[in-house]
Amino acid sequence: MKKVYKLEGLDCAHCAGKIEEKIKKIDGLKSVVVNFMTAKMTLEADDDKFDTVFTEAKKIVNEFEPDVNVVKA
Repeated sequence: MKKVYKLEGLDCAHCAGKIEEKIKKIDGLKSVVVNFMTAKMTLEADDDKFDTVFTEAKKIVNEFEPDVNVVKA
């Protein structure tokens, strides 16, 4: 399953790169792309693991950018 999320309030390109690198380490993740220019994050994971992967990814986003809202694009 692949889903795209809008990262509302993302204002740091360097942080976007750090977020992507840390999310890549989540178990069950197939791929992630964090695009600073479009402020979007694309996650791909197995259907049965997607909710867990998304929850972990959202925590990581807020760890680096506490004011960012992660919403379905």
